[in-house]
Amino acid sequence: MLFCRLGTVAYAEAHDLQMELQAKRIAGEIGDTVLLLEHPAVLTLGRSSKNEHVVAPPDVLKARGISVHEVGRGGDVTYHGPGQLVVYPIIDLKPDRRDVRKYMWSLEETMIRTCADFGLTATRVEGLNGAWIDQRKVGAVGVRISRWVTMHGLALNANSDLTHFDLIVPCGIQDKGVTSLSAELGRTIGVADVIDPVAGHFAELYGAQVEWRDALPGGLSA
Repeated sequence: MLFCRLGTVAYAEAHDLQMELQAKRIAGEIGDTVLLLEHPAVLTLGRSSKNEHVVAPPDVLKARGISVHEVGRGGDVTYHGPGQLVVYPIIDLKPDRRDVRKYMWSLEETMIRTCADFGLTATRVEGLNGAWIDQRKVGAVGVRISRWVTMHGLALNANSDLTHFDLIVPCGIQDKGVTSLSAELGRTIGVADVIDPVAGHFAELYGAQVEWRDALPGGLSA
């Protein structure tokens, strides 16, 4: 399984890249590929998003340099930004992995195992997606699948600016908080610290070996 470390990539650019890679994976032109990156501050609105879940008015978002994008993944509004590892698996679930719930479980399990690597106990919350430490969400998931090839994925808060989550109702959940590995541990855990564990756990769940690359396959460019 090819894991590509891409650094910081604008959301719209990463979305277009995912669409291109998904089409190539469907066509069999590339193998399973996982993108690991950070985004500049952005709000993304999933198919279930409600306008009132963006609490901050447009002028406040503009002043803080936060863009807004509507996307085709499931779920409500979420935030991406510096200090958060975003992982976009472009993998084919055919022939024997065609189970959306199991795929979502694997994304959550990747984050739960990564938290354990840092001495933190993360769990699932019944009826909700993501990875949780007590009642605080440390990682989110949202996917889109076409012909059983995935895109979108997970976002794990390593050292995120948690005040940005105050601008929204994260994932439409009003009665729970948001946290990060750094906030829970009281020391800085950077994105670079979690890339290897996340890749290792995700690959292990699919019985794959990790192949690293600091670029994209097939001459593509981020």
